[in-house]
Amino acid sequence: MAEKKPKKDAKKTRGKADAASMPSVANHPRAGAQVARAKAWGGLAGFALVGALSMRAGVPTADALLRALLAGVVAYVATWAGAVLVWRHLVVAELRAVRSHRAAEAAARRAAAQRAEAR
Repeated sequence: MAEKKPKKDAKKTRGKADAASMPSVANHPRAGAQVARAKAWGGLAGFALVGALSMRAGVPTADALLRALLAGVVAYVATWAGAVLVWRHLVVAELRAVRSHRAAEAAARRAAAQRAEAR
């Protein structure tokens, strides 16, 4: 007897399509690159700062490098979280601006159509 393949759930398929079209930091054209750049600079800055401070304090080199590495990882994650938080707000603000602009254009078209009708 042939096995029947289970039918794909329509809701699951539709959910994936909706998720791809929803506004997000990952779908934004500039946000992904900016978040990646911020993470890189944050990790490097954390590593360099803690490494320099540890060396100035006279910590043995192996310990200073370990501290710097850990600080770099922490700074990387913290910078990532901060960049995503900022971009979430920017994406929402851009969407509001686009909606407002489109509403103003629609109102201007309606007004122009009414003026044309009145003539």
